[in-house]
Amino acid sequence: MSYQNIYEQWKNEEALDSELKTELESLLNNEEALEDAFSHPLEFGTAGMRGILGPGINRMNIYTVRQATEGLARFMESQSEGNKSRGVAIAYDSRHKSPEFALEAAKTLASHGIPSYVFEALRPTPELSFAVRHLNTFTGIMITASHNPANYNGYKIYGESGGQMPPKDADALTKYVRSVENPLQIDVLSEEEAKEKGLLKIIGKEVDDAYLQEVDTVTINRELVSREGKDLKLVFTPLHGAGKMLGEKALEQAGFTGFSFVPEQSVADPDFTTVKSPNPEEHSAFEYAIAVGEKEGADLLVATDPDADRLGVAVKLPDETYKVLSGNQIGALMLDYILKARKDAGTLPDNAVALKSIVSSELSTAIAEKYQTKMVDVLTGFKFIAEKIQAYQEDGSQTFVFGFEESYGYLVKAFVRDKDAIQALVLIAEVAAFYKQKGKNLYDALEDIFEEHGYYQEKTISITMSGLEGSAKIASLMRQLREDAPEAFGGVKVVSTEDYKLQEKVHVGGSVTALNTPSSDVLKYFLEDESWIAARPSGTEPKIKFYIGVKAGSEEGAEEKIKAFSAAISEITNVTS
Repeated sequence: MSYQNIYEQWKNEEALDSELKTELESLLNNEEALEDAFSHPLEFGTAGMRGILGPGINRMNIYTVRQATEGLARFMESQSEGNKSRGVAIAYDSRHKSPEFALEAAKTLASHGIPSYVFEALRPTPELSFAVRHLNTFTGIMITASHNPANYNGYKIYGESGGQMPPKDADALTKYVRSVENPLQIDVLSEEEAKEKGLLKIIGKEVDDAYLQEVDTVTINRELVSREGKDLKLVFTPLHGAGKMLGEKALEQAGFTGFSFVPEQSVADPDFTTVKSPNPEEHSAFEYAIAVGEKEGADLLVATDPDADRLGVAVKLPDETYKVLSGNQIGALMLDYILKARKDAGTLPDNAVALKSIVSSELSTAIAEKYQTKMVDVLTGFKFIAEKIQAYQEDGSQTFVFGFEESYGYLVKAFVRDKDAIQALVLIAEVAAFYKQKGKNLYDALEDIFEEHGYYQEKTISITMSGLEGSAKIASLMRQLREDAPEAFGGVKVVSTEDYKLQEKVHVGGSVTALNTPSSDVLKYFLEDESWIAARPSGTEPKIKFYIGVKAGSEEGAEEKIKAFSAAISEITNVTS
């Protein structure tokens, strides 16, 4: 069916949501927008779906949410009746339509006799992951678009382990979702009937308390925090999202009482009015926090994204300015502290293992080696870290102590199986308190780590290519990189290339070894000076990302390498970084 026919189908649907009907009318003479909204369905993959809000099959709206949930219900019906009766936990963040989408999902499941446990108000993604495990539901749904702009929303599905659904189940689920042809013709129960039948249950404080009880175990050195925590001056901004309530309780529970909020950003706001992007990766997200920090003389600024799975950090320098740390730097500080503190406490397991993504810094690997801790690299996507944790738990071969991704995602304890900014908030406060008692800040600590292990520096170049044309350009660029493989970047020779799509590592000279990971459209180049460069299309945004990792004897030397490799990537992509 052509996109024009699908558009007509939506336009003529008498029961179409009135708000969507109005938006649809505004697109009447915008052929390009209509084609983008109706020419193909919103992609549903292993991470669920994410997209722009609005009418159409390629948009986030109540009908595409029903369609995804109808597929989930059919998938659950293909499982045992016992699994189906365990039900689904559902949470949502502060975005436009998040509560509505959560309710539509529950009403769709209810039409199949599947119970839902829906949070009473917005909650973070990590608590949804926890709730799946705590309530022993078969799956979980999180309504969020993470740190995307305000006109986006999304739908993430979690498996019974609390991690995002593993590839085998996700592939099966995707087939069921795609078999639902018309999202306008899906049966749902009314909210009242679903509640009357016991198929829509509201949850809140009991799960919050259970989650916070587990968060309390994140603190490693209680005597340190008890002594120093009250004097640590910390500014916390949830960036208009879901992190405030649990973040505040977690800090107070741990013993950090000297913190304050950014008042303008402590209110849930789906438009994220005070920031260009509600993303702690962006330095501009700290503008308001820096103003509060300067006024109060704060040691540390922390920010969580709208669904509170990512954490950003800025630290006060001797000149009273604030330095925003990278995700890799925060990960290195956390890992170094965890291993140091647990070794000193005698609680570091002999079979300890840390996990990171293939595009994260090798500095953390050097830190792990110092403490005889194994570091394992996995594909980008926290579900791969969650899968490893589950496997280690089942076979007992390793004991998980930390996992992170360069994109500001960290996990300290495995009672959650996704990135957890609430855990990270408590831990980074402890790390800061540890160094404050020594007369140092986190940047001083980072400099000490560099002095010991070498100056590691990383950069991510993110190139947006929107729409159908953009998708084609990204595919063409990845094809070009495979067919005409670079032999050098910035004059530094490539010594080997890992192709995670073809599942092979090609060495200089032509020898090939197999990779043992799931297939993914990622290329990673290893250079003769120990630097590396990776290329990867984003799975959640219309972007292609290039990652650079270097090591040098000085900060200046690392910066020069980053500059040279950035220029080389600009030549390849014809885009100025």
